[in-house]
Amino acid sequence: MGTTPVIGVLALQGDVREHLIALAAADAVARPVRRPEELAEVDALVIPGGESTTISKLAVLFGLLAPLRERVRGGMPVYGTCAGLILLADKILDPRSGQETIGGIDMIVRRNAFGRQNESFEASVEVAGVGPVEGVFIRAPWVESVGAEAEVLAEHEGHIVAVRQGDVLATSFHPELTGDHRMHGLFVEMVREKAAAGSR
Repeated sequence: MGTTPVIGVLALQGDVREHLIALAAADAVARPVRRPEELAEVDALVIPGGESTTISKLAVLFGLLAPLRERVRGGMPVYGTCAGLILLADKILDPRSGQETIGGIDMIVRRNAFGRQNESFEASVEVAGVGPVEGVFIRAPWVESVGAEAEVLAEHEGHIVAVRQGDVLATSFHPELTGDHRMHGLFVEMVREKAAAGSR
């Protein structure tokens, strides 16, 4: 991989366009990913918000769930926002019928923990290594607990809303909706560091 990482956005549902724009603003080549062959061509992946049950079922339908799990286990950097955070959890506290996760972070999450759509809100969140960011919470989950390998990056009102474990990053909120690209910048830097480590 060259100096500019190629980062895919899982384009099954959710804020795909906004993530593509944010990644491009953070100096990455951004591509939508809908098929296994497209996943194979990217260095990293963003899993956007949306409806986590629907995304997991569509991932099965498009033949992507198994390749996603394989790439994440193999060390591909991934960033999940909102529903993406749920999909990157090793365990969901209250899963819907038929809902599966990709896994990657040793954490337990609670779906819709901050309330329903009409209870969506914005709040300033202090993210370790980034600073204060405007968090947009839409039917957002929170992290109930994390394992020893997972690092808590941010909390809101006592609830964990940003976590990193190795090359996997996840936030309860939607940074792609604010015009502030620092969270995507953090992820792009993670991808660059991974590539640099691999080339040594």
